[in-house]
Amino acid sequence: MKNNTKVVLDTSIFVNPDSRFIFGNTPRKALEKFTETIKEKNNIECYIPPSVYHELIKFTKELPYHLDILIKKKPPASYQSSIPALLFYEFIEETRARVNKGLRVTEKYIRRGLKETDSRETAQNIIQSARQEYRIALREGILDSKEDFDLILLAKELQACLSTSDKGLIKWAQKLGISCLCAEELKELIKNSS
Repeated sequence: MKNNTKVVLDTSIFVNPDSRFIFGNTPRKALEKFTETIKEKNNIECYIPPSVYHELIKFTKELPYHLDILIKKKPPASYQSSIPALLFYEFIEETRARVNKGLRVTEKYIRRGLKETDSRETAQNIIQSARQEYRIALREGILDSKEDFDLILLAKELQACLSTSDKGLIKWAQKLGISCLCAEELKELIKNSS
């Protein structure tokens, strides 16, 4: 008897503009097409933590009626999970480095704002640029939400693949030995399964 492939799904597969086109043009269409493609696949089990399920609802407004049958909502067993202490040390070290990087971004834009006294660039443009660069400095490539952590814990607990396009999730999942699938790889897996 062949083992089923377990996949934990991240919202990014359906909402990230770079990956959702694999399944559909909008988050709702991507999710609908995905559920249609896994309907007849008996050897793929899909899971989603409740926190990520609620996040998905925000993007799609309404979920396909058969979603709960095809994708199992399962919270990770947070109190039973063990995560290596070294991972937390690395996370703390990276977080501190990112905070310092964010401070440098802020200082750069304050200096720029002080120099721009001739109104070539409005305060609003400076603030907008600072926010964008600050967000990249602090959030790109890191776990930045409880939903991200739920995905990693659940994938580890189930010994499942994590399907995501979030670079931070991929980076930290791989540190724990969790296999990751992008949207294209997930589509191939579904196509080649029975």
